[in-house]
Amino acid sequence: MALPGLKRLDHIGFTVPDLEPAHAWLVDVLGCEYMYALGPFGSAGDWMAEHLNVDARTVMRQLRFYRCGEQAVFEVFEYQAEEQQTAVPRNSDVGGHHVALYVEDLDDAVSYLRTKGVPVLGEPTVSAGPSEGQRWVYFLSPWGMQFELVSYPDGKAYDRAPSEFQR
Repeated sequence: MALPGLKRLDHIGFTVPDLEPAHAWLVDVLGCEYMYALGPFGSAGDWMAEHLNVDARTVMRQLRFYRCGEQAVFEVFEYQAEEQQTAVPRNSDVGGHHVALYVEDLDDAVSYLRTKGVPVLGEPTVSAGPSEGQRWVYFLSPWGMQFELVSYPDGKAYDRAPSEFQR
């Protein structure tokens, strides 16, 4: 059984501490296309708590939409909340996450990020097993969020022989 009507991923939402520098980084470094902005939003009642699972007094200062590459759409929020957590989770933390961006030439993309002063975590890793044919590397946004570059121009081993890897 599957979620009725599921077609594709629509967007990825994440919260940043300050939209202005995040906007500059998303547009000027990653090359995302700024689409539009909404907000601010807040509520005197419990709408924010009921609909967004945040404290009822939280104010969403603004949210902006960006198209990144051919498919990804980012919905980027800036909130004002009294008890807002500001530590960015690591991958090993509950709620940890990263956003992976596919690139055609991983080495070229890594070199570009380094010229822009973006922290790249180590050197590209060569995958094995079902992901053989893929290379990847993590990098950090200015606010500490984890992103990943991934590339598999000739496909992955799984794509060539899926039955060999299914359990």
